[in-house]
This record gives sequence, structure tokens and C-alpha cells, in this order.
Amino acid sequence: MTDKLHIQTTINGEEVEFLAAPGQSLLAALRDDLGLTGSKEGCNNGNCGACNVILDGALVNACCVLAPEVNGKQLVTIEGVADGANLHPLQQAFLEHAALQCGICTPGFIVAAKALLEAEPNADEDRIRHWLAGNLCRCTGYDKIVRAVLDGADRMRAATAAS
Repeated sequence: MTDKLHIQTTINGEEVEFLAAPGQSLLAALRDDLGLTGSKEGCNNGNCGACNVILDGALVNACCVLAPEVNGKQLVTIEGVADGANLHPLQQAFLEHAALQCGICTPGFIVAAKALLEAEPNADEDRIRHWLAGNLCRCTGYDKIVRAVLDGADRMRAATAAS
């Protein structure tokens, strides 16, 4: 039996400690050990984007990161996108544009879009489509998703300008 490693990290702004096997994926730790089930398992090989999280400012597939690799790092999951009961502008835009159906891909799209728009607030449609190419949706269709991200970007810029 393999010994588990003690992991200390910050998830969605909160200090977290947990035990992880050396070969355990971050996705498994999030879902099975920490109860953060928003990140979804789609392909489990980094091709669908359903498990996207932001690790130290970089978008990563949680299924391709080992849980011990997050020791001492900052992590944002879909659960950390909203501000309490207040939806993030991207989440609100996804709802209003009907850019979701079954919900498996939605957390990954929102986290990916958030990562992009925080780095490039003025990303245009071509850049958004390119950035989201690593996310797969089998239900909704990408036009609604792209429109929601464009609207969310407008809302994010307006919120920044107002503050």
C-alpha cells in the first residue's frame, strides 16, 4: 500500500489540507476527497475540458494534474467563481444565453473563459473560439457559448470600470 502525502493548498481562497496518493489525479481528489464535484470527469485524458481549473493563474485539466502537484499552490474551481449567492458575470451570461444543457461541459467552459478574460479582457470572438477549442460540448452548440462569453466579457469590463 502506498503512503499518502500531506497536501496544503489554497482552493477558492481557503486554506485546505488533505491526503493524496502520489498517483492520484487532482480531479479525483477534488471530487472524491474534498467534495468539490463541480469539475466534471469527461474524458479523463485532457481532451474535453470538463475538469478545467485555474492553478496558479494557468488553466489546466484537473484530470492531467497529480494532486500532490498542487501543494503550496493556489487553485480556483467552478465553486470559487461565484461570489457567494451572486453569480459571476460569465455564469449569468451562460444562463441568459441558454449556453448550457446537460451541464457536464459548462463548468469547464466557464472556468476556461474566466481564465482567458482575466488575462485578456478585450478578447474578440476569434480569440475566444481559439481559447475554448479544448472544451467539448455535445449538447448546446458553440455559438451560444461564444455569445455568452462575449456578453460575460462586456459585463466584466463594465464591472471593472464601475469600481
